[in-house]
Amino acid sequence: MSKKQAIKVENLKKSFGSGDAFVDVIQNANFTINKGELVALVAPSGAGKTTLLMMLGCVDKPNSGTIWLGDEKVYENAWLTKETRKIRREKIGFIFQAHYLIPFLNIIDNLTLLPQANRIKDSESKKKARELLKYFDIAEKENAMPSQLSGGQNQRVAIARALMNNPEIILADEPTAALDMNRSTDVVKMLKKIAIEQDVAIVMVTHDDRMLQYCDKIMKIENKGIVFE
Repeated sequence: MSKKQAIKVENLKKSFGSGDAFVDVIQNANFTINKGELVALVAPSGAGKTTLLMMLGCVDKPNSGTIWLGDEKVYENAWLTKETRKIRREKIGFIFQAHYLIPFLNIIDNLTLLPQANRIKDSESKKKARELLKYFDIAEKENAMPSQLSGGQNQRVAIARALMNNPEIILADEPTAALDMNRSTDVVKMLKKIAIEQDVAIVMVTHDDRMLQYCDKIMKIENKGIVFE
């Protein structure tokens, strides 16, 4: 069975500034990432990893090029829709270094915020949240506050939150940076499991070479272009 494309990029370019302050970050990037793949994005600090991730997430605007998310072309030298927030809400899940859970909401209320923004019924969103909490072995924490959970548990909740909109793509910006080795390994193995079982493409920025063994592909930014291992 052939894999379905989740992300396709052609001739993507990104630069900042002008004159003496001009910085060329990405030049003519071309690549495809398929559903079911966990892809590590690796490069030195300042090479443009987060910038690339934010372009794929329809947050940061490229200078030129083409981006497909699934079968939908979303960018061709300009955004092809004014509703980039709608694309993010419906197609993409985000995971960051910090969990960014809202401290005054309990876990299940944190998870149901995004479905509420998408006008999903409260009963449906809570059912989905409880299914995910069970999937991540923290079902008993649904009424707990973030401050009552460990760092690893909060990151599991953050991953669950990224799955609440049934995304085709998850973009993870150093999701293990704040965790120790054992918890980092658990999180990356979990992402690998999600990629396979949920048929989701996951792009994960990481500086930890020990995590690369769990990834299907390693995508590097070298000389302002994209190469794969």
